[in-house]
Amino acid sequence: MAAPVQIYKLGIAQLFAGLSEQEKRYSHYMSRAAWSGTRIILRQVSPESIAIFDFILELHRLCGGDWKQLSRDGGIDEEEMQAWLEYAATFLSNIGNYYGSGDQKFVPRTKPTTLQRLSSLSPKLSNLYEGIQSSLVTIPPFTLGYPSAVAQSAYYEGGLEKDEIALVNKYSAFHSIFPENTRLRKTAKGTYEVLQASALTEEAALSLKIPSSSTAAEHAANDTQKKFLAEYIKSFRTGSLDAYRDSQRTWVTDKAPSIENIFGLVEPYRDPAGTRSEFEGLVAIADAEETKLLSKLVESSDTFIRRLPWASAENNGKGLFEKSLFEPPDFSSIHTLAYCSSIIFPGINLPNYNDIRQDLGFKNVIIANRMVAESAAVQWPFIDDSEIETFQKHKYPAYYWWVVLHELLGHGTGKMMVEEPAGKFNFDPASPPLSPLDGEPIKTWYKPSQTWTGQFEDLATTVDECRAELVGAYLMDDTELLALFGYTDESEIRASDLTYNLYQQLGVDGLRALSNFNVDGMKWGQAHSRAHFAMLKCLLRHGGGCVRVYHSKEAKKIIVNVDRSKIISHGKKALGEMLLRLHMYRCTADVQACREYYEDLSYVDAECLEWRQIVIDNKPPPLLNVQANTFIDGEAVTLREYEPTVEGIIQSWAERAV
Repeated sequence: MAAPVQIYKLGIAQLFAGLSEQEKRYSHYMSRAAWSGTRIILRQVSPESIAIFDFILELHRLCGGDWKQLSRDGGIDEEEMQAWLEYAATFLSNIGNYYGSGDQKFVPRTKPTTLQRLSSLSPKLSNLYEGIQSSLVTIPPFTLGYPSAVAQSAYYEGGLEKDEIALVNKYSAFHSIFPENTRLRKTAKGTYEVLQASALTEEAALSLKIPSSSTAAEHAANDTQKKFLAEYIKSFRTGSLDAYRDSQRTWVTDKAPSIENIFGLVEPYRDPAGTRSEFEGLVAIADAEETKLLSKLVESSDTFIRRLPWASAENNGKGLFEKSLFEPPDFSSIHTLAYCSSIIFPGINLPNYNDIRQDLGFKNVIIANRMVAESAAVQWPFIDDSEIETFQKHKYPAYYWWVVLHELLGHGTGKMMVEEPAGKFNFDPASPPLSPLDGEPIKTWYKPSQTWTGQFEDLATTVDECRAELVGAYLMDDTELLALFGYTDESEIRASDLTYNLYQQLGVDGLRALSNFNVDGMKWGQAHSRAHFAMLKCLLRHGGGCVRVYHSKEAKKIIVNVDRSKIISHGKKALGEMLLRLHMYRCTADVQACREYYEDLSYVDAECLEWRQIVIDNKPPPLLNVQANTFIDGEAVTLREYEPTVEGIIQSWAERAV
C-alpha cells in the first residue's frame, strides 16, 4: 500500500530569476514540451495509469483544491482523505501506480467505501472509476516485469511469453528495427505487431510536444539548438529513430548551454528485456559556479583513467580496452526546472548510443537541487548509533562526488570491441588483444548489427550501472583526486573520512537495495538496486572483512561496520577485481561469462531474505518531489513554486494541465 510520505521541493526560483527574458521564454516552452510527455509515461507504466491520473485531477477540479470541503461534502473523514491524498501525490510523483525506484505496485490505503464515495461526486469520476475499480487496489501484479501471474508490462500485450519477446527482438535487430520507441503486441491470430510511437499513431500524446517544441525554437540561443529541436520534432512526428539519433548528434555539440534539456524515449530500465525505453523530459538551468569545479575534474580525466584496473602500457597508458582519445565532455551542474520522469536521477550521462559517444562524445549533468533535497531525507538506520551523526555530516559530499565520478569516468570510459559490416574491425582480428583477466586473446566481440543492450538484454542496464558505480567507488580513495575536490588531511572533512563514508554507503545501499527485490517473483525491480547489492556481496565475499554486516535476529536489527585499516588493502582490491570483470565482459560482448558471474553475485539467499525483512520493516517513507511551473503572463514569464505537501504536489500537476 502507499505509505505516509516525505516530500522535497526542487527549488529553482533564484536561478530562474537570473535568466534573460529570451531564456525564460525558451525554458517555458521547453518545459511545456517536457510535461506533455506525461501521458506517454503513463501509457508505458500500466493500462490503468492514465485513468487514475484523470481521476485524481478531476477530483482536484471538482473541489478547486479545497480538500477539506470535499471531505465534508462527500462524508469522508479526515484520516481517509489524507490517505487518499498521499496516494494521489505518490502516484503523481512516480507518474504511475508503480514506484519509479523499484517498480513495485502501490495501492491506496483508503477503504473501498471511500473510493466509492469519491467516484460518486460526478458522472466523469463515476465513469473513470468503473474502468479502474479493480486495478486501482488489486495486487498482484506486484511489480513490473515479464507478463506473468505476479508481474505486468505495458510494453507487451496479448499474452506474450519471454521466449517470444526474445525472438521478435532478435528478428527486429537483424532487420535494423530499433526497439527503443516500440511496444509489442501478439494478435489473436498468433502474429506479432511492433507498434512504433509517433504523432501519426495511437501514441497521440507525442503530438502535444510538437507545438511547444516549435515555439521554443523561436527563442533558442543558437542555431544548434534550433537544429536539434527540428530533429526532435521530426522524430516525434514520424517515429523515426534515425531522426532521433541525428538530434543526439546535434545536442551533444551544444556546449555549456544556460538551459539544458533531455528529451526522448531514453532509458530501458523498466523493460524486462532491457531494450524498450521510457519517455523522459528534462529542462534545467545551469549553475556556472558549481560547474567550474566539475571542469577541473574533466581537465584531469586522462590522469585518473590511467589508474583504472584495465590500464596498461599500450594506448598511452590507458590500455587496449580504452578509447585512445578521451574527448572532454560537457559537464554541468544543473538545477531542474521541469523533470517529467518516473524517477528523478541525481546524475545523467547521455546519449546512450555508443557510436555517437565514441565519434562525438557525450554530456554529463549533475542535478544539484535533487541531490541537495535528498540529502535531508530520512534514510535507513543501518549505521551504529555512535557513528550516525558523523555519517550524516559526511554523507552528502561523499555521495555527490561518487555520482560525479560515476557519470564522468564510469559511463564515460571503455572501448567496445566491434566488427563492422564489410569485415572491418576496430581491433586486429589476426592478433586480438589479450584479456587482462586471463592473459589470452579475446574470443568474443560485437558482430555487425549487435549492440550492448541487444546482446546483454535484461543484464545490460544493471551491469552498466554497476560498472559505473564501481569506477566511482574505486577512485574515491585517490588522494590527488580528492584534493581536486578540496578534501585533504587538513580539510574540515578529511579525504580519508570521505573514503570511509563511501564504504559505509556501499554497505547501507547494498542493504536497502533489498527493498527493491520482489520475493513473489524472485526478481530485482531496479537496475541500480541490483548493482548495489552485488557490490555489497563482492565486499562481503572478497573484501577480507573490510565491510561486515551484523545481524541480530532477536533485536531485528542490522548494522554495517567498516574497518578503516582494510579499505585500501582489501576493499579496493575486491572492488577493482569486480570492476575489471564487468568492464571486460562489456567490452568483449562476453554475455555468458557475465551472466554467470553477475547472477551469482546478485543472488538473494535465505540469509539475505532475512535481512530484507528487516530492511522492509525499517523502510523510510517514500520520497516524493514537488516541482515548479512557468506561465506566460502578458509579456513576462512567471515562475510558481508550491509547498512541499501532498496538496502542493496535486496542485502543481493540476496547473500543468496535461
